[in-house]
Order: sequence, then structure tokens, then C-alpha cells
Amino acid sequence: MDYKKAGVDIEAGYKSVELMKEHIAKTMRPEVLTNIGGFSGAFSMKKFKEMENPVLVSGTDGVGTKLKLAFLLDRHDTIGIDCVAMCVNDIACAGGEPLFFLDYIACGKNYPEKIASIVSGVAEGCKQADAALIGGETAEMPGFYPMDEYDLAGFVVGVVDEKDLITGKDIQPGDVLIGIASSGVHSNGFSLVRKVFEMTPQALNTYYEQLGKTLGEALLAPTKIYVKALRCVKESGVVIKGCSHITGGGFYENIPRMLPEGVCACVDKNSYPVPPIFDMIQKNGQLKEHMMYNTYNMGIGMMLTVAPEDKEVTLAALQKAGEQAYIVGTVEAGEKGVRIC
Repeated sequence: MDYKKAGVDIEAGYKSVELMKEHIAKTMRPEVLTNIGGFSGAFSMKKFKEMENPVLVSGTDGVGTKLKLAFLLDRHDTIGIDCVAMCVNDIACAGGEPLFFLDYIACGKNYPEKIASIVSGVAEGCKQADAALIGGETAEMPGFYPMDEYDLAGFVVGVVDEKDLITGKDIQPGDVLIGIASSGVHSNGFSLVRKVFEMTPQALNTYYEQLGKTLGEALLAPTKIYVKALRCVKESGVVIKGCSHITGGGFYENIPRMLPEGVCACVDKNSYPVPPIFDMIQKNGQLKEHMMYNTYNMGIGMMLTVAPEDKEVTLAALQKAGEQAYIVGTVEAGEKGVRIC
């Protein structure tokens, strides 16, 4: 008996690291002081001493049951983008600039090429967010995970000058809500998606005219990363009063997280085009509208609150960043919450 016969292949682990190194190298920043493969990652904070009061912000998240679709379609090169996006978008809501990222992959069996494909997506997400991938862990856990399955999670650390923290405390009636388009379902609500649609390779590979792609391609579209878009708004001189990443819980749970007491966000559902994938989910699942807005992003992945005089500058900055954005509502006096009208 040896470790390999027990289900853990150390040599496969070494090969995985070698295969992923080229992807990781593309994410490096000058502040990174260590090489991949060490026991920890070191990152210099010297550059940020120029800030009046630098504050570290952090976030952690996973991809959830969207992974089940990756297993079914045997496609693993984009799921890492989702992992990075779920983390960096959260700290971007506080005004944070991502600095470095670490991933954690737990699998039933280490297939080096598959692990490298997953990490290639993580690296791509880090490139989109300007974050360095400075470390991670691949844990082979036979008997705990099925042979062909894995879980993926990540952790990000960023920095923001305290004076630039986005807290929502100054949001007031009359402020404008600006929604930035999502790339689709992103990484939330897949436990429901998997009940709504037949989860077979044949069903997922079916082409739909209204989607312009297969169902699987539409559902696996990676979560959009908004870091550069929010940076562009900041560089335009606009003060973002509040920011909400529309993840699990949809509009009803996430938008109030940026609001102070005494104001309500009023969203006009007809102010922007809802992507057809959501219409398919609602009709196939016979879901009520409230359930849709309480589960999915409905085509808006990030919601900003700005002063009314800043709305045009904000839209122009987002367009410059390559994003599609819409004025989707206003802030009104009232009980803290959301109204969809």
C-alpha cells in the first residue's frame, strides 16, 4: 500500500503546478515578492504608502452549483473567471482595488490538465481585475468528492484609501440608480436553474435562436468583472455614493445593502432590456416575477447610486470602459428597501 493506491497522486500534483505556472505568470504585478510554489505569497505595500490612510478590504466566495454544468459539458476553462469575479466585484463595491488572489480547488482525483484548465480561467479573471494570482491549493480528496468532480473557491485582498470608501451613507432622495449590464446568469441561482432545465449534455448543447447560442453556452457565460469599469467612473471625477453587486438574492436582497435607513430604491423594470435567458428560466420554471428578481440579476450585474448631476458623466465613463449601462431608477424617501415597478 502507498499514498497513490490510497487515491492521492503526488506526482499528478507536481504536474498540475507545472502546467498552471504559465497561466499564473500572466497575472504578476511588480509588488509580488515570491514565486509560485512556496508556502505563502508575499506582496509589497510600499506603493500604497502614498495614500492618506490605506485600508485593506477582502472577500471570499465560490462558484456554487454552476460547477455541475461544467462537469456535464466537460468545460473547465471559464469557471475560474466566475470564482474571481464573485470575489473582486464584492470588494469593488467598497471602492477597493484588488491586489492579489488565492484559489482553492478540492477534487476527487487530480487530473493535471483539468486542474490547469481551471487555473487558466482563474488567471484570466485575475488579469481582468488587475490582481496577481500569488498562491493557491489543490487538494486531492478521494472518497470525499466523486472522481470527476471538484469544488472551487477563492479569496481576494484589495486596498482603498479610507476617504474613498463607498459606504452608501450619503445616499439621499433624488439620487440616480445606474445599472451595468450582466453577461447573463453569472454564478447565482443555479440550484434552481438545474431544476428548471433538463441537465443532460444533449439538452445543454441544444441551440436556441433567441439566445444566439446553445443553452449550455448561455448558462456557462462567465460572470462579468466590473473592477475596471468602476475605476473608470472614479477617474472621471464622479463620487459613487453606493454600489451593489447583484448576486444571490437578486435585487431584493442586494440593493438594500448599499442603502442607509430612510430611503428606498425604486427600479423601473422596463428601463433596460432583460436578456432572453431569464425569460426562458421564468417560463420553463413557471416562476413568479418576484421570485425572478429575488433570485437572479435579471441583466444587471452591478448597481450604482450617483448624484443626479453626475448621471451623464457616469454613463459616458462606463461606455468608455466598454460596458452597457442604463439609468434604471431613482432613490426616494421611505422605508429602506426596493420597489420594482
